[in-house]
Amino acid sequence: MTVLLSAQNLKKHYGSVRALDRVTFDIEPGVTGLLGANGAGKSTALKLFLGLLQPDSGRADFLAIPGAGPIDARQRIGYMPEHDCLPGALPAAEFLTHMAEVSGLPRVAARVRATDMLRHVGLFEERYRAIGTYSTGMKQRVKLAQALVHDPVVVLLDEPTAGLDPGGRQDMLDLIRSTGRDFGISIVLSSHLMGDIERTCERVIVLDAGLVMRTGPVAGFLEETETLIIELAEGAAALATTLAGRGLATRVDGRTLILEDATGADYDTVRDAVVESGALLYRLAPERHSLTEIFVPPADGEASE
Repeated sequence: MTVLLSAQNLKKHYGSVRALDRVTFDIEPGVTGLLGANGAGKSTALKLFLGLLQPDSGRADFLAIPGAGPIDARQRIGYMPEHDCLPGALPAAEFLTHMAEVSGLPRVAARVRATDMLRHVGLFEERYRAIGTYSTGMKQRVKLAQALVHDPVVVLLDEPTAGLDPGGRQDMLDLIRSTGRDFGISIVLSSHLMGDIERTCERVIVLDAGLVMRTGPVAGFLEETETLIIELAEGAAALATTLAGRGLATRVDGRTLILEDATGADYDTVRDAVVESGALLYRLAPERHSLTEIFVPPADGEASE
C-alpha cells in the first residue's frame, strides 16, 4: 500500500508542553481520521507535514520522500485550517483563483478550477459575494474549496465542522465523503468529535497527550459485541419477566432490555418470549463498540490493550 504521509519518531514540544512525543504512524490513500481531544497534538502533526513547523526530532515525510520541503507540500497537499482566516473583502471566486495560482496553476486554469470547486461545495451562486458576508457554514465551505482548488494528492482538514449546527455539520461531512469518492483525493480529517470520524473515515489514528494510542480501520473499533439490545414499543416489563422464567436475566432501561453474553440460542429464546409475553418489538440487535470506549480507562483489574 502506498504511504502518503509518514511520521517517524516525531517529537515536538512547546517549552514544557509535550505536543508530540516520538510518535510513529502512516497515512495511506483513502479517508483517515486523526482523533483526539483538544491539545492531543493533531494540529501540530498537520503543521509538521505542511512544513509550517519544524520537529524537535524525528521526521514528517510526504509521499515517502524524506524531508520533502514546504514547496513540495504546498503544490501537492491541500490544507483547511481550523480558525477563520479568510479575506472578508474578497469574493470567493477571486480568492480561490488566487490560491490556485499560488499553487502553480495558470490564470485561466485557476479560474476554471475555482468555479468548479465553488460549484462542488454549493457556493456557485454566491461566488461573487464578499466572503465577509457569508455565514459560518459558507465560510467553512470556502475553506474546503481552497484546500481542493489545486487538485492535491491529499488534503488535511483541521476540525472542518467547527462552529456548525447539526445540519451544517452533516452537510460538511457529506461534502467530505463526496470529495473522496468523486475526485479520488485522499483526506486526513482531524477532529475531537468521534461521530465525525465514525461517519466519514475508513481508518483512524487516535492521539492522546502527544502519544499514539491506537490505529486501525474504523470498522475494527465498531465491531459487534455479545450484548443484545432489545428495544420495545411496549411490554418491556412483561418480556423481562418472561425471559427470567426462561433463565435469561436482563437489565431494564426504560423500554429497552439488555442481555449480556447472548448466544445464538438466546436469540431464539428472545423471539419466543416476545410472542409469549405479547410485547411489541421495535428493534433487536447486538450492541456495537464505540470509539468513545478508547478514552474510557479500564475498570480495576482489567488489562488495557
